[in-house]
Amino acid sequence: MTEYREEDFLNLSGIQHFAFCRRQWALIHIEQQWAENLRTVEGNIMHERAHDGELTEKRGDVLITRALPVFSRSLGVNGICDVVEFHQTPNGVRLAGWDGRYQPVPVEYKKGKPKEHQADELQICAQAMCLEDMLLCEIPFGYLYYGEPRRRTKVDFTPELREAVRKMAAEMHQHYARGYTPKSKPGKHCKACSLADLCLPKLCQNRSAKEYINRHLTEGEI
Repeated sequence: MTEYREEDFLNLSGIQHFAFCRRQWALIHIEQQWAENLRTVEGNIMHERAHDGELTEKRGDVLITRALPVFSRSLGVNGICDVVEFHQTPNGVRLAGWDGRYQPVPVEYKKGKPKEHQADELQICAQAMCLEDMLLCEIPFGYLYYGEPRRRTKVDFTPELREAVRKMAAEMHQHYARGYTPKSKPGKHCKACSLADLCLPKLCQNRSAKEYINRHLTEGEI
């Protein structure tokens, strides 16, 4: 199994960007471009609220930890979990400073409502795989909390979902090592993208940068 060095870790949140649009991921994580729109601002506010208060609190048999740093050497990613609940159970893992054993359950906060694609499910599955690597345990499920319906959606971390995360993480590392930004693939998802004005999907759909430069050079010739 491949193990990445810490200096080669990529951002865990990039899994969601990559699943949504590989070009969007490259513009953000390789070219360091970003643009705020209403959706990203509202999403940031929701995450800030999830991280408010003490880092860890206990409610009955549940420990609630906010803004928990996580990483995985096998995936080569690191990042922050919005919330991780640790439910007390005889078959769980031991946690430093706390009596008993606990089962980790990641909870990711999202603006809006459940989506047609699997970007959110892949992101929270990647979080769980990071926790598994760190705590040497198995996490069978987690939750996505959506702000619009204001309820949780359970996500089962199936073998298929885990394999999709592994393949996606490996592809991200390949693109990053090459400094490769994929061409745009325009679709209805472009309307919700905060980078639409930077990406210019329709303009770039059928023209490479080389072709664009050569055309203008040719037009300038006498």
